Amino acid sequence: MSDRVLGKAILGQATLLKSAGLVLGGTLIIAMAAQASVGWPVPMSLQTLAILVVGLTFGSRLGAITLVAYLAQGAMGLPVFANAHSAAALVGPTAGFLYGFVGMAFLAGLAAEKGLTRGIVSTALVGMVISLLLYIPGLAWPALVMGKTLPELWGGWMAPFLLGDVVKAVIAAMIVWGGWKALEARKG
Repeated sequence: MSDRVLGKAILGQATLLKSAGLVLGGTLIIAMAAQASVGWPVPMSLQTLAILVVGLTFGSRLGAITLVAYLAQGAMGLPVFANAHSAAALVGPTAGFLYGFVGMAFLAGLAAEKGLTRGIVSTALVGMVISLLLYIPGLAWPALVMGKTLPELWGGWMAPFLLGDVVKAVIAAMIVWGGWKALEARKG
């Protein structure tokens, strides 16, 4: 395949209508994945799985735009964030993660565009690294705004989520790899 981004390989040349449809569909998928969550103040959800799939499938630019639209939907009061939260979450304890989602989608898309995600193992590894990078804004927010200490951040905001992040990165890789295989079979 000459295209490195699955969405472009499937849909061909991007148009405004196609892009708008992808953004709307992507925000819907992320919002639904966010509702599959447990825990507080940092819920464990399927958001990052959906964001990785969106970024890997849409590419850097459209992936980031999708996440900006998702944050805008929450800012407008739509209950799109975990546990049906909306605008208040943008300044709450998980705000750093929410803002970091834009970078997560961008980096996943950039990795796809650079050809780093053409195998299931490489895609899973990229997803794991990007998931780990999400902790930079995710932990910086509660450290700076709420005065959380490193032991508190490790014990309540990071350690419980690491295994889940690995599993979600592998699942995202399987979904995207499956999409490539289905496309190849259709064209073959």
